[in-house]
Amino acid sequence: MSLGAIILILLVLAFIGVLPTWGYSSSWGYGPTGGVGLIVVIVVVLLLMGRV
Repeated sequence: MSLGAIILILLVLAFIGVLPTWGYSSSWGYGPTGGVGLIVVIVVVLLLMGRV
């Protein structure tokens, strides 16, 4: 497995972890989800461009 694929899997798991549907994160709002989502989009673009 390449390093890019491992990073992408970890970011997807982090994205799921910060969703505000969990009990501990219900007061966080959508800020963490947006931040992790932005990082996932950047990593996907870098993977498609072959930079990672």
